[in-house]
Amino acid sequence: MANLKEIRTRIASVRSTQKITSAMKMVSAAKLRRAQRAIQTLRPFSKNLNDVLSRITTENSETPLTEVRPVEKITIVLIASNKGLCGGFNNTVIKEAERLLQTEYASLHQQEKVEFVGIGKRVSDYLRTKKYPVTGFYNELTVNPSFEDIAALADSLMNKFIRKETDRVVIIYNEFKNAATQLLTIEQYLPILPSFDAENKAIGNNDYIFEPKKEELYAMLLPKVMRIKLYKSILDSIASEHGARMTAMHKATENADELIKQLNLTYNKIRQASITNEIIEIVSGAESLNN
Repeated sequence: MANLKEIRTRIASVRSTQKITSAMKMVSAAKLRRAQRAIQTLRPFSKNLNDVLSRITTENSETPLTEVRPVEKITIVLIASNKGLCGGFNNTVIKEAERLLQTEYASLHQQEKVEFVGIGKRVSDYLRTKKYPVTGFYNELTVNPSFEDIAALADSLMNKFIRKETDRVVIIYNEFKNAATQLLTIEQYLPILPSFDAENKAIGNNDYIFEPKKEELYAMLLPKVMRIKLYKSILDSIASEHGARMTAMHKATENADELIKQLNLTYNKIRQASITNEIIEIVSGAESLNN
């Protein structure tokens, strides 16, 4: 009977956990809808802004943000979440950062020429544990993604690059595709690489009259594009986080249901065996009395 009591206790525990995972799934689904609307609204604007930028790009479109120089110091921006229970969402970003440190940036890493910017408590804790060089933590941006705050961070990265305190800025984050799919993305944020076709002409339709000149307009527009780019990366990561958590909680709820079925089956088997043993004992005792 002790075994039966243990199984009943475990069934109650799994059912309690199932209620929690089911509630978390519904909360993540509600947050996902808001985050999905935000990123889907921003994407067309970001795309059109990049198209405008490509139309005014010329061979002479050189600014401090497009200067390509030998890489002596790198800044890696890691974007993840403040919370767990979202599958491998955070670990994919961390593992990719470790892969880059062990392969492509191994030499610079040994010289401590690779520094990080942490956005999200999970990557921030990882950076603190590893004691890697860090220029700042911005965990609040994954909770309240204010464009003004993100633009300020983008400006600081651009200023750092212009002052030649870093020679390349790379962003690692999860791009949102749908609720079940998040794409690990590595983007070179700085320097900006202009887009040209085979004839060295800017991509896009150039049948426009520009005022002021293309070069001046390009220099004015470039910082705005970079602010939007970082903003989009963070919104992508937030939507991916809620999608990953909703999927993880959905699987956890289904696994709990399967476990409850197995425990009930085991409980019934043990109970049936116990009843059968009692019947056998009663029959055996009756036979002994008759004899």
